[in-house]
Amino acid sequence: MFMSKLKEALICLKAGRVTAAFPLGPEPHPPGDWYRGKIAVDVEKCIGCGGCANVCPARLIEITDDGPQRIIEYFLKRCTYCGRCAEVCPEDAIAMTREYQLATNLNDDLYIRTELYMGPCGRCGRCFKPASPLDKMMVTGFRNQSEGK
Repeated sequence: MFMSKLKEALICLKAGRVTAAFPLGPEPHPPGDWYRGKIAVDVEKCIGCGGCANVCPARLIEITDDGPQRIIEYFLKRCTYCGRCAEVCPEDAIAMTREYQLATNLNDDLYIRTELYMGPCGRCGRCFKPASPLDKMMVTGFRNQSEGK
C-alpha cells in the first residue's frame, strides 16, 4: 500500500505544474467579449421601467417608490451573471462587464443604489422619468431641497 502511494506521488511530481501561478505569477488571461462579469449601471440612461427586476431569476434587483423618487437597488452578491437584465433593458442602461475578481469582505462593494426622479402623470397618476432639460433642472432643485441645501 505504501509503495502504491509513493508511486502515485512520483507520477504527480514528474508531471510538474499544471495550473497557473495566479495571482502571484503572470497576469491573468483577459476574458473574451462573450464573458459576462459584474454588471454596470448607467444612471443617466435608466428610465426606471423595472424590466430588469421583472426578469432577474435571482431577484437581486429591488425597486421601491418613495413619492416621486424611484429607488433601484442591486444586491450583486446574489447575482448569477445570466445577463437577462442587460438583454431586457430598453435603454442599454445595464451592461455586463468583463470584471471577474469580485471577492471582497465589504457588502458595499457588491451593492449599487440608483435614485431616479419620476414625474407623476396628471391624468393617470403613474410615474415616468422626465425627459426635457427643464425637468432635469427641476430634479436637481428637488434633490437640493430634500438635502437641505
